[in-house]
Amino acid sequence: MTHLPELHGEHLWLRELRATDLIAFERIYTHRILTRYLGIDRMDARQAQDAFAQCLAQPYTHPRRRHTLAICAPGDDVMVGTMGLLVEDYGRNAMLTGLVLLPDAPVRGHGHEAGRLLMAYGFGPLGLHRIWAGHRADHARMRDVMLAAGLRPEATLRELFHTQGRWHDVTTYSTVAPEWRRSATHAEQAVLASTRSLQSS
Repeated sequence: MTHLPELHGEHLWLRELRATDLIAFERIYTHRILTRYLGIDRMDARQAQDAFAQCLAQPYTHPRRRHTLAICAPGDDVMVGTMGLLVEDYGRNAMLTGLVLLPDAPVRGHGHEAGRLLMAYGFGPLGLHRIWAGHRADHARMRDVMLAAGLRPEATLRELFHTQGRWHDVTTYSTVAPEWRRSATHAEQAVLASTRSLQSS
C-alpha cells in the first residue's frame, strides 16, 4: 500500500481520499457547472460512487500511477475539492488532473497551490522530471491558474476529448524539475525534500 503524506501549503492542504469524502466527491462530479470543463462528462450518482471507489483503491495498486487527493482548508479536515496527478508509464513524466473546488470552498482563489504541492511531491519523492497540465481552450480563466502554478504555455492539442456532445481543443502547459524548483516556496521545498511514505500491507 502506497499512501501519500499530507501536503501542507500556505492556504490549503492535500490528503488521501477517505470513505467519508463520498458526499463531497459525489457533489462535485454530479454537478452540471463544476463538471463543465472537465475531460469527462457529468456523472449520475451511481457513476460517481463507482469512480470514488476506484479512487479509494489507488493506494493499493503497484506501481501506483494515479493519485487523486482531497483539498482541505488549513485547520479543517473537510474535503472542499479534488486534484490529481497521473504518472505516465514511460519516462519520468506526469500530468496534473482534475482541479475542482466546491463553490463555497474557503480556499477558492488558491487552487494553483494544490497543483504546486503535487508538483513538489512529484519532483521530490517521486523523482519526476517533467509535469504538464492542460485545460479546455475555451476556459480562459485557467491560464492564470497554470501560470501561478509555475507552468509555461506549450501547445494546443486539437479535439483531444469529447464531452457534452462535442470535441474540445486543449491548451497545454509544462515545467521541468530544475526550472520549477527555483520558484518553490518554503513549504514546497519541505515537500521536495521529504521521504516518500511507503507502507507495506
